[in-house]
Amino acid sequence: MTLDEFVEYHRDRHAPLFTSIPEAKQYVKKYTVSHPVPAENYPAPAYDGLTEIWFDSWADHDAFFASENYRVRVNPDEAKFIDQDSIGVMVTEETIVV
Repeated sequence: MTLDEFVEYHRDRHAPLFTSIPEAKQYVKKYTVSHPVPAENYPAPAYDGLTEIWFDSWADHDAFFASENYRVRVNPDEAKFIDQDSIGVMVTEETIVV
């Protein structure tokens, strides 16, 4: 799929599917999808998109990803537009500086 097709699918199809399940409202504190834009004097983007998911706790994280709605409805959709072998994952803890 082209980059434009990827962005359209990620933003307009997958994200609404993700947010449509009740567990998203129950467990997810923040969910964003981002896609690179041309930026002069910056290197080419390493990825076509970024998904950021925030949880209040590891228990909420685990409950969300173990839910039947995620496993049956959302997770299978990811294979339709994401190259599973190229996914990078980073777990972080936020520190507000400003």
